[in-house]
Amino acid sequence: MKKVDQVYEALVKLEERQQNGISAIEISKVLDTDRANISRYLNKLYKNKRVEKLEGRPVLYKSIKEKSINDKSLDTGNSLNKIIGGQLSLQVPIQQARASILYPPNGLHTLILGETGVGKSMFAELMHQFAKESKVINKEAPFIPFNCADYAENPQLIMAQIFGVKKGAYTGADRDKEGLLKKADSGILFLDEVHRLSPQGQEMLFTYIDKGYFRPLGETENVISVNVRIIAATTEDPQSYLLKTFTRRIPMTILLPPLRDKGLMERYSLIESFIKKESKRIGKSIYINKNSLISLLLYDCPNNIGQLKSDIQLACAKAFVNYKSKEEDYILIKQSDLPQHVKKGLMKIQKYREEIDRIFKSKGDILRFYHKDEKPYDIKDQYRDNEGFYDVIERKLESLKNTGIKDEEIDHIINITIESHFKKYIGDLPKGIRKKEISKLVNIEILEVVEEILNLAGEKLGREYDEKISFGLALHLHGCIERIQKGNKIYNPKLNTIRVEYSDEFVVAMEIAKIIDYRFDIETPLDEIGYLTMFLASNPLEIDSEEKANVGILVIMHGNSTASSMVEVSNTLVGVDHAVALDMPLNMKPQDMYKIAKQHVIQIDKGKGVLLMVDMGSLTNFGDMIYEETGIIVKTIDMVSTPIVIDTSRKAVLGRELHEIYETCKELNSYNKPITRRENVNKRNIIITACFTGEGASERLKRIIEEKLYEKYNVDIIPLNILDRREFLCRIDQYKEEHKVLAVVSTIDIHLNDIKFIPATEVLSGEGIQRIKDIVKEEEAYVNICNSLKEHMTCVDSKIVINDVRFVIEKIQERLDILIVEEVKIGIILHLSFLVDKLCSGGTETTFDDLKEYKNQYSRELILIKNCLKTLEENYNIEIGENELAYICKMFLLNKENI
Repeated sequence: MKKVDQVYEALVKLEERQQNGISAIEISKVLDTDRANISRYLNKLYKNKRVEKLEGRPVLYKSIKEKSINDKSLDTGNSLNKIIGGQLSLQVPIQQARASILYPPNGLHTLILGETGVGKSMFAELMHQFAKESKVINKEAPFIPFNCADYAENPQLIMAQIFGVKKGAYTGADRDKEGLLKKADSGILFLDEVHRLSPQGQEMLFTYIDKGYFRPLGETENVISVNVRIIAATTEDPQSYLLKTFTRRIPMTILLPPLRDKGLMERYSLIESFIKKESKRIGKSIYINKNSLISLLLYDCPNNIGQLKSDIQLACAKAFVNYKSKEEDYILIKQSDLPQHVKKGLMKIQKYREEIDRIFKSKGDILRFYHKDEKPYDIKDQYRDNEGFYDVIERKLESLKNTGIKDEEIDHIINITIESHFKKYIGDLPKGIRKKEISKLVNIEILEVVEEILNLAGEKLGREYDEKISFGLALHLHGCIERIQKGNKIYNPKLNTIRVEYSDEFVVAMEIAKIIDYRFDIETPLDEIGYLTMFLASNPLEIDSEEKANVGILVIMHGNSTASSMVEVSNTLVGVDHAVALDMPLNMKPQDMYKIAKQHVIQIDKGKGVLLMVDMGSLTNFGDMIYEETGIIVKTIDMVSTPIVIDTSRKAVLGRELHEIYETCKELNSYNKPITRRENVNKRNIIITACFTGEGASERLKRIIEEKLYEKYNVDIIPLNILDRREFLCRIDQYKEEHKVLAVVSTIDIHLNDIKFIPATEVLSGEGIQRIKDIVKEEEAYVNICNSLKEHMTCVDSKIVINDVRFVIEKIQERLDILIVEEVKIGIILHLSFLVDKLCSGGTETTFDDLKEYKNQYSRELILIKNCLKTLEENYNIEIGENELAYICKMFLLNKENI
């Protein structure tokens, strides 16, 4: 059983004793699992609509009871319940339809109302199918559709079609003709646009409804008895166009809602269904970029579902023509493929931003729809829920550039997925950590004081503080007391903000300070009371003002309006006036511009640094000069374009760190170049220990790790402090240049893109030490593999090729945004290493069965992997063919890690 299902079962069992909601902590105790992991699984269950959240602190969860298999009213096996929107906008119409079909003894005649294109004809067919499934009518029972509008100009001909004609009834009636009502015997007659039926025709119809028989036109003696259920449909108000005597005989009226009244999620499902139908027709995957999908979701569609289907077919047809005529590698629907009226849908994005964000929260920039897939294949997340573990990095321009889309098209594509990312500054404390273990970092007296002051704070503020707060506060106090005893000054630059924003917590913190002063014979300064307040706040160590502080973006370009134009486009599309522009006239002296730029950097820096985006020349040196003069960390990117300004602004608004935005920018700037980086294969392995409270705790962590790593491991432990996050990240970057950073061990959560994180609490419990051993052993395993392969490699250096292959595998995981099961990764490394050696020695590729079908289904994934493999192709002067490429793709997709 998957872990997420275990969490759900535990929740259900706990609900048997407690009906008011269950917290993550309660479930973690039952399963003996870290609370943070439990929260992640609960969020996944919430996203999958298996649990509901109850607002408050702590957040409580309740299970959504799954439908009983024996409950026929909830049966999802019938045709009506399979219709899109069956549990949403069509829930009531479906209930009415079921009642109409099942009502004894022969069901109810039904009138379906709705605008053009809402699906009245399809709904009537589904009612017929449901009647057969329910065995109300037999499997051979006919469904006879007739559109009265087809003969609207000749009312007599309509009646002749429905009721039949007696020979000689009118001029031209040279023989008896059976009507549709007779042909529909034992089944259903569907009369679309029934308002086109003349009053005389309506009277003949309700006569049949009353008596069960009718006379064909011209018949005066004989009657025809049939058992037919009538389903009529109209786009008009029945009170205006139908006789009251007719409508009174139709006991069931079903109103189908227009597309504009359906939710966006339901409309998304319709779009998915229509694209898959086109995929089945073509026999290939159909890709669509996110903005085109958003346009389809938001555009005005007056003719409802019918028009939506037609517009999607047109877009698919255009994309298919491009695929054929331009010899593209796969079918991709872009904005240019959409009809003009559909493109306008993107202009409504601000109005629906929250709902759009929810729909695309975990989706990438390009989605794949394939008729054999149960649901759309998301290029980005592969249905992996990383919430709580990985900082999701959107690869908007990266993905689109790789498709070969022109720059002018990319300018129209904006990734609007906005995800809430909460930085955690305190690691979770697992169960079973004894006080003597924690005392290796702090003494027992501090732990006792922490317990006392948190109990006091809990009573005063009406809150419950968990173990992670206790551990974090203990470490903080340990460093604080040492600083005060040594006479070192404590400075809190946000003291005034804290006093205003957290006034209640500040008052309690002053009382707590008195307890600390008494127990340790010190005098706690006001600035330190501000830090204590942050621990007592609901979101410790991160207050609102800090959350709003983002990396500054300053764009400087030569010319009178170049920078201004770029920034205007960026701020408009991002939706926030965040980036700042400086235009540098060609006759302006660099010295003058430097002074202006420096002042702007000072103004826009909010403590997280500034990204300077320039075109060329002397501007490229401004960043380093400003840093030397002001101490503000400034990173410079040159040769920038509008899409890069948009992307960096979006990341800055989302709260991404400077180094992360900077690295992404560098990659985007050189995106068209293949990935050819080759790391130094002789780097020394290091593990970094870090602590919010200063180097004291990180030194202790270092000693604990060294003591418990009693075996001889090829790794050095480097202690750092994280009082200044920017400085910490810069030092990490410096170490990465000359060392291989295997992991960061810290008392606060530090999730870096390419470095594993281990909470200090896990080190104390022993679990973290084992993880460290595993990480180091993994690195040593690669060394051993290199040594073992030396005699088997005929053309390449085993150490170099394995290092190159590992880099390529990381890039493939990054491009596909998946994680490979660790046990499988070594196998893939060996496969690629032997493949490189085989191709270098002139060997041929292995044949892949059903290559054509696989290429149809995974064309874009193959291209992404092919681009990553260019590193190996260029470094070793080889060409990896389609068969081998398919094998590699299959290995990655079949072995991605399920969370």
